Amino acid sequence: MRIDSFKIEDWMNKYCPEAKYDLTTTCIKPLCVNELFSFDSSKEIFNTSLTYGDIQGSLRLKNAIKSLYENQELENITITHGAIGANQLVFLALLERGDEVVSVLPAYQQHYSIPESIGAEVKKLFLKEEHNWLPDLNELEKVITRKTKLLTFTNPNNPTGSVIPDSMLEKIVEIAEENNVWILSDEVYRGLNLYGNPYSKSIADIYEKGISVGSMSKTYSLPGLRVGWIAAREDLIQEIIKHREYNTISVSILDDYFSAIALENRDRIAARNFEIMNEGVNILKEWLASEPNIHCVLPKGGTTVLLKYKKTIPSKVLCRELLHKTGTAFLPGETFEMEGYIRAGFCTGKETLTAGLTSLSEYLKTSV
Repeated sequence: MRIDSFKIEDWMNKYCPEAKYDLTTTCIKPLCVNELFSFDSSKEIFNTSLTYGDIQGSLRLKNAIKSLYENQELENITITHGAIGANQLVFLALLERGDEVVSVLPAYQQHYSIPESIGAEVKKLFLKEEHNWLPDLNELEKVITRKTKLLTFTNPNNPTGSVIPDSMLEKIVEIAEENNVWILSDEVYRGLNLYGNPYSKSIADIYEKGISVGSMSKTYSLPGLRVGWIAAREDLIQEIIKHREYNTISVSILDDYFSAIALENRDRIAARNFEIMNEGVNILKEWLASEPNIHCVLPKGGTTVLLKYKKTIPSKVLCRELLHKTGTAFLPGETFEMEGYIRAGFCTGKETLTAGLTSLSEYLKTSV
């Protein structure tokens, strides 16, 4: 199977290790093991044999994930190696050569490159800044047809930080339902809405053919636990499990255990994380007020923001030069099909974020 190079991962693997101030990160400052253990008085993991564990995820973990949803049962959930494994399993189980997929961009490259590698016809629907990075429902109605098998999007969105309102989500479901289309909603940032209810509605809860993907990496600050999951109707989960048996076996028994602890204590983690998020947004607002070479739509959720710069320089060139001159790493927009923009993670901590944004301002003052 031929597949395109993964632009974002290639860039980050090549350039991020040398960064002094890394603003490419999409995670809120990760928790350490001691912080997790502060939630767990039993410490039973020290007496646990390091077997494969529960092949499809422990009952404890699946119950913790079930509590994130309104209408899901244990039979509707399977555990995966991160959201990256979850997305891949959905595509492998659902798509065949010749199927039509509508992918809302910008998005994680999996959403269009894996379907293309399978032989699906992918239609890309780009979000627009003038619409506050929200889907244009009129455009969506035109691009989705009775031939469309799957619609994919990320909510909250990476890299823009936009959040689809629940009312708009219901309208998207109506469009999909009229055409008998599956929806894959990558919800790895669900729970990180900055305004109103932190948790948007999950697509799996409001649509029979809705597929929700989640993970421990973003909302729960545990990217080192390679744990994700899929919530969907039971017949699709059973089909996904067939593929899962070929490439997963089980997630680590340690990852399973720590993930359950974190989800059972998600309110405590949320309080810590929203403090970091709000600090980051305030730093971003203050910086933008005095930076004439950048404009953006402020994020409504998630951990990233898409910055439009006013220089006529390719985003890869800008990011390479900035890194080499200042040690600050941003992600070039070209890596997710959005030339003329760069992505910044605003949950990196006060020192890193302030230094990184200052470096960008100084660079833009002197660049052509």
